Amino acid sequence: MSRQKSRDTGIELALRKALHSAGLRYRVHRRPVKGVRREADLVFGPARVAVFVDGCFWHGCPEHATWPKNNAEFWRVKIETNRKRDADTDARLHEAGWLALRIWEHETVEVAAARVITAVRDRR
Repeated sequence: MSRQKSRDTGIELALRKALHSAGLRYRVHRRPVKGVRREADLVFGPARVAVFVDGCFWHGCPEHATWPKNNAEFWRVKIETNRKRDADTDARLHEAGWLALRIWEHETVEVAAARVITAVRDRR
């Protein structure tokens, strides 16, 4: 598992390229709110939008999640803990006036970029 990339994944890079081409500027891998030890993949500071690109396996995608048969209890706890942390992060950001956007790795870049562009422009 140590070989799994946690940043600069293919979907992340493609999304960043599409957003940059659309004229949006952002910070990469930053903590949107001080005191909250959670790092967003993309941060749009003035608009207060934090984008998280979530992997289907690691974050328990409702469409594509798989549950391993080997060491099943460990993985179920791990993935459920990730889901709870994601929900807690979204709630903390909401309390601080931020919008947390979750992009699944299976989403097309065009659809994901359109969601982000709309959210950022609406909050400016």
